[in-house]
Amino acid sequence: MPIQFDIEPDVAELAERTSVFVRDVVIPVEAETGGQVHDGPEKVRRQLQDAARAAGLLAPHVGRAWGGIGLDTRGQAVVFEEAGYSLLGPLALNIAAPDEGNMHLLEKVATEAQKQRYLAPLAAGELRSCFAMTEPAPGAGSDPSALTTRATRVPGGWRIDGRKWFISGARGAGFAICMARTSGEPGDRGGATMFLVDADRPGMTIARDIETLDEGLFGGHSEVIFDGCVVGDDQVLGEVDKGFEYAQVRLAPARLTHCMRWLGLARRAQDIALERASTREAFGSRLAELGMIQQHLADSEIDIAASRALIQHTAWVLDSGARGAQESSVAKTFVAEAVGRVVDRSVQICGALGISSDIPLSRFLREVRAFRIYDGPSETHRWAIARRAVSRHVRKREESAS
Repeated sequence: MPIQFDIEPDVAELAERTSVFVRDVVIPVEAETGGQVHDGPEKVRRQLQDAARAAGLLAPHVGRAWGGIGLDTRGQAVVFEEAGYSLLGPLALNIAAPDEGNMHLLEKVATEAQKQRYLAPLAAGELRSCFAMTEPAPGAGSDPSALTTRATRVPGGWRIDGRKWFISGARGAGFAICMARTSGEPGDRGGATMFLVDADRPGMTIARDIETLDEGLFGGHSEVIFDGCVVGDDQVLGEVDKGFEYAQVRLAPARLTHCMRWLGLARRAQDIALERASTREAFGSRLAELGMIQQHLADSEIDIAASRALIQHTAWVLDSGARGAQESSVAKTFVAEAVGRVVDRSVQICGALGISSDIPLSRFLREVRAFRIYDGPSETHRWAIARRAVSRHVRKREESAS
């Protein structure tokens, strides 16, 4: 199957409309809020999503049967990048984490009844969601097999007990997808199950909101406690004990969509730096004519182009039906670091202006730093990338020797 990087005309048109919408509608709201939406201002979310709905841009990743546009992963790469040009663009289009990844998971795994109850209103922006997997040490983090939250059989359902933290978007969410251990012990590779837990369910509470460097994700990050939280059998998402397998359905695409969105913000940072370098004069010439500034600008162009190529290739791999674990790890690691470099260079080019609140670069710098940690830190992905490369090499050597 040949690799296709061509952008279909309808996708290109959608991306262009998204670009115009972000510049005309979203960026002014970003300026008003400073891009800070951790406290979950519902009025802002509703305003932006109503505008996106009116423009025919809401939920482009969701199937048409559930109110979306039905883009494949390659199409998402183009549109999500345009949405990511503003911190609030993904929120406006309803493609922000964690809802975007949860929609994908529900569409792939949920029963029809569960899709009607959770996916349809989530895609329409009528409610939000969170994904409750990460736990305080020694629980699940970079190593999900360390999962300690336990779900125990009770008559007619399951009792969930455990503590989760850094649960993005939990504050104000309508429901959580909670990962809990239903068999085995922490460290075992299997034995996890996903549960759909309504936020008003007795036994599920938010203990606190965690102050973090980033403030651009709607609803922030919270610590969530499950204490005797009982759910019915109909709240099991997928099959019992297959939660880790379903997590892979969500995680590889979700890593990539993060890359798509942040690439858009890197482009914005580069555009700000280009404008500054083209107009600011120092030492008798424009900054853009100085060699060291030219190197910064060129290196950022290279990082943006390389990131886009990795995203497009990984999108093609996922659309072909492959798991894409290696490709998504490579893309996530490179793009997370490349985006940080682009934003950092842009700050440097703009000098004192760059670290001020007069332009949004300092906000961008704080936002993108976290990307090197969530959805697997760079170190974990490098470990996995190397392990797969060694296994592939050994397998080829053994095959050639036989």
